[in-house]
Amino acid sequence: MNELERQLQYPLGETLPDPGRALEIAPGVRWVRMGLPFALDHINLWLLRDRLDGREGWTIVDCGITNADTQGLWEQVFANELDGLPVLRLVVTHMHPDHIGLADWLTERWSGPGRPCRLWMSATDYTSARQASQSTTGFGGAAAAAFMASHGLTDPGSIEKIKARTNYYSSMVPKVPASYRRLLDGLTFDVGGHTWRCISGYGHAPEHMSLHCETLGVLISGDMLLPRISTNVMVTDMEPEANSLTLYLQSIERYLTLPADTLVLPSHGRPFRGMHTRVGQLHQHHDERLADVMAACRDAPQTAAGLLPVLFKRPLDLHQTTFAMGESIAHLHALWLGGQLQRTLGDDGVFRFSVA
Repeated sequence: MNELERQLQYPLGETLPDPGRALEIAPGVRWVRMGLPFALDHINLWLLRDRLDGREGWTIVDCGITNADTQGLWEQVFANELDGLPVLRLVVTHMHPDHIGLADWLTERWSGPGRPCRLWMSATDYTSARQASQSTTGFGGAAAAAFMASHGLTDPGSIEKIKARTNYYSSMVPKVPASYRRLLDGLTFDVGGHTWRCISGYGHAPEHMSLHCETLGVLISGDMLLPRISTNVMVTDMEPEANSLTLYLQSIERYLTLPADTLVLPSHGRPFRGMHTRVGQLHQHHDERLADVMAACRDAPQTAAGLLPVLFKRPLDLHQTTFAMGESIAHLHALWLGGQLQRTLGDDGVFRFSVA
């Protein structure tokens, strides 16, 4: 455990739910953990005891990527952890594959005549997921490769691999449900007698929804607030001039209005207390990275690719490089759109940033 983690409190210690099992961490709130085939090798999913339209059952929050292993673990959860009750609805915090991948399978699995198991999520992320599952925008293909090249990623092998990665999203999210119920910032809804409120967040996903229950003292933070790693905040070819980092840092300020002892249920890592402390840590982390970027740009004009060794001190594989490029661009854009850097397009078609 590093020094920053020691400033947080972990009520369950090192305890994790076993594969296909659940741990109750608050009244009517159970924790499920599924594997992921990435360096970030797991996702936390949540079961909320519910009553909807007169039926007893469960609401699931987020659902994992589409693959046989995850489906098999869900079948174990259905058999052993739902007390013989059905799944009534699926809430998805945002459109990334590990959160929405199995939404179509799960809602179909638990729907019947006159009793749909509905997907609930923000309109922006629902639409983005539908688009991404049917195209390559933002996740690979020629447009993503060209965008990375315009920010200095010139290695031919990497560019060809990005260009060839045309089914990155759809391989994990082959289908998105044809209908949904919209979540909006500030919307409240009842889950098993408890009121949950939606808190929108930006920068990580188009319109991420965290869920706060005041009576339980719980925040399902999704990816907006993680205890050990900083949330991925990136710019992609879908919105090439985005100011993602500024939006993200503004978004996490909203958690400072919640009680300091709120139990945070993150999508990755362990449930923790110390939410206000963690918001401060994340601001400090990004302030330091922005200072590093400014220092490099004072020395010479910089590309996003050229800043990778400045921002990331470890070796990066291709999957990590694409995310790291998006983060590097996000830091440059925060300073550029904030007026501290200027951007120029060279004769080689590459953007470079220098002190304004």
